[in-house]
Amino acid sequence: MTTPWGELTLARFPEDPRDRLRAWDASDEYLLRHLQEVPLSGTVVVLGDRWGALVTALAAHGPTQITDSYLSQEATRANLARNGVGTGAVRLLTTQDPPPERIDVLLVRVPKSLALLEDQLLRLAPGVHEGTVVVGTGMVKEIHTSTLRLFERIIGPTRTSLAEKKARLIFSTPDASGKNAANPWPYSYALPEGVGPVSGRTVVNHAGVFCADRLDIGTRFFLGHLPDSGGGRRVVDLGCGNGVVGTAVALANPEAEVLFVDESFQAVASAEATYKANGVPGHAEFRVGDGLSGVPDGSVDLVLNNPPFHSHQATTDATARRMFADARRALRPGGELWVVGNRHLGYHVTLRRLFGNSELVASDPKFVVLRAVRK
Repeated sequence: MTTPWGELTLARFPEDPRDRLRAWDASDEYLLRHLQEVPLSGTVVVLGDRWGALVTALAAHGPTQITDSYLSQEATRANLARNGVGTGAVRLLTTQDPPPERIDVLLVRVPKSLALLEDQLLRLAPGVHEGTVVVGTGMVKEIHTSTLRLFERIIGPTRTSLAEKKARLIFSTPDASGKNAANPWPYSYALPEGVGPVSGRTVVNHAGVFCADRLDIGTRFFLGHLPDSGGGRRVVDLGCGNGVVGTAVALANPEAEVLFVDESFQAVASAEATYKANGVPGHAEFRVGDGLSGVPDGSVDLVLNNPPFHSHQATTDATARRMFADARRALRPGGELWVVGNRHLGYHVTLRRLFGNSELVASDPKFVVLRAVRK
């Protein structure tokens, strides 16, 4: 990536030579060009830097990065090292960490989730002052009227730049609009009846978690077809989101050990809150990480998975493929991977290639539940 301060070599995380997606886009480049004219003094905070391109370019200014993504944080560490920058040059925070008390420059890479943007702007607003420079960036298709209204409501008067290479900048002038505004997140609701052990139970969703205000139809279908995980089996809710699936397993089988895993800090916080809100007996572990990395080979009896098929705005099955391969490694012989997904994604083909088998457990016009056994 070419920046006003030189060339950077950047990669996504984990690195995959087959992945042709870049670790930056035109909106990152647009923002960095604009920052040539901005005095970057004081505390510089970068929210939503997807793969560390922004903080790597701005490392000389000691920025603080705030991200919801474990993979983005690891990409940042790798990209800093790749470009000869010590990790001490950048402060790495998650969306669950207390934000800086004073913010002099706030740079926002607009996230896909409007709720996450709302939550984070409300958390950061107390640190913003009249002199704070606030600049957002995103591709034109990512910036909507609702996005601008959010900046206006929480930060202050907001305008946009002209578009360049289908990217746009957002400029907000702080006026203490959102300093004392109440944050509606996390959001809780009761699950409907007819969804097994979690019927009527409480779900807690932090901002940015998929389908935060209702039970998504794929998970609902999965809950109706979960396997029996009786006994002291080790079960993984892989890509756990708000933890509804793993909580259902724990409620049905108190002797099971359930590991909740997601690469989203918001998701794992939601899963833990959901689990605790329901007073579930038994043992559970909550882990933010890259799939099942760190889980010993052959140590798991059952993996339950509803894989995402988007990476930010890009549609890809790369995440699902990695999750399935990870599950196969972690499962003991005879262990099972159960997957729910949209019919058109063709996960049965990938499972047969990896496991040598794939069984259709249930289907409806939109979803399938598949089972693969580790031989």
